[in-house]
Amino acid sequence: MTPQERSIVWRHVAVWTVLLTVSVFAHAHVELANEASRGEAVSYGRALAVEVCSHLVVAALLPVLYWMHRRWPVRGGARNIAIHVAGLVPFSIIHTLGMAALRFLWFSGILGEDYSFPLTVDRLVFEFAKDVVNYGMLSAATELLRHLIGRPQPAAVAEAPPAAPVVPSTALPERFAVRKRGKEIMVEVADIDWIEAAGNYAVLHVGGETLEIRSSLTKLEGELDPKRFVRVHKSYVVNVARIAEVTPWISGDWRIRLQDGAEVNLSRRYRQRFEALVPVRS
Repeated sequence: MTPQERSIVWRHVAVWTVLLTVSVFAHAHVELANEASRGEAVSYGRALAVEVCSHLVVAALLPVLYWMHRRWPVRGGARNIAIHVAGLVPFSIIHTLGMAALRFLWFSGILGEDYSFPLTVDRLVFEFAKDVVNYGMLSAATELLRHLIGRPQPAAVAEAPPAAPVVPSTALPERFAVRKRGKEIMVEVADIDWIEAAGNYAVLHVGGETLEIRSSLTKLEGELDPKRFVRVHKSYVVNVARIAEVTPWISGDWRIRLQDGAEVNLSRRYRQRFEALVPVRS
């Protein structure tokens, strides 16, 4: 992981820490108001402890949520959306059982107070309804932060565009072997819509499917035809034949919309090379 990538990760952690802390206090005040409306007196410390337990489980689930959105981005089509809808059930179950266990540990195990969390059907349905909203809000925030923080920052001085990859003298591969459900399958290079960096792996987006291949994005870029595939961002390579639209975005960058509905950044650093293949008229 490069220093810039480490910086991005810690910025995500810092932002989520602030967001979850604010949410804890906000939910504690709502809990107090709800109990007061029912005529029950609850101390602020107890309401705060209840919400801290819930938010700790959410914080523990965030890395899984990030992984799911990287593995099955919602912009990837109906199949990926269905996977996220199905993921609501384990998300809610883990969240509910996790916060119940933490509350029981804190109140009964540490403070010695009486605490009960009846796992009735009505309670589970109630918690699931809340978690549907929570999952949607967390997913939206995850995508927003990935676009706002995970993109390269504008340079203080003009940078020369990176050199185009050197095309080897040997013939370029026409297909790649990737693992899928424990088997090696062949993917035609021409069928690849776009490619996304994922640490030591690259994620091939092919007709709505996402397939991982053990290769850095830079190495993979050198094995692709530079007349058909172009680097548009430190994390993305796109098939120019799959581009549907290019529009201005923020900070001098552009947004590329692909035919599968996915959207990626066209960074200023890579725009000169991109326009050599796909002229953009502003």
